[in-house]
Amino acid sequence: MTKIKLILILSVLIAAVYSCKDQNKENSQMKSVMAVHDEVMPKMGTISKLVSQLDEKITNDSSSDNYAAAREDLKEAHKAMMDWMKGFGDRFDGDEILNGKALTEEKQKWLDEEETKVKALKDQINSSIKQAEDLLQSN
Repeated sequence: MTKIKLILILSVLIAAVYSCKDQNKENSQMKSVMAVHDEVMPKMGTISKLVSQLDEKITNDSSSDNYAAAREDLKEAHKAMMDWMKGFGDRFDGDEILNGKALTEEKQKWLDEEETKVKALKDQINSSIKQAEDLLQSN
């Protein structure tokens, strides 16, 4: 009888350890996704400022195709950020995002998708800002 109890206790402990490892992976991945968001979110102000500067250039320059294209890239990056945040918020609740609440298997798949999306979003935002800044500095 004690062997059975011992085996049962060990089984529960092993299951708990593996459960904690999965939970830590989820927490770490969620933190990573949110860190990318937190890195690029402040750049929304930069995007708005650059759009205004490009608007001014477009108004004052008859050959403004490059400015218009850069402005559209910035606007698309801004919209992509807003869309991503809405979609992310629709998929996860505050406890999952902020408090490390365990994710269902489906939500873990969603988190994998969101991690890919937010990394692509970061690249889109950074490249649109760089393109606009380079264009404004060269002219």
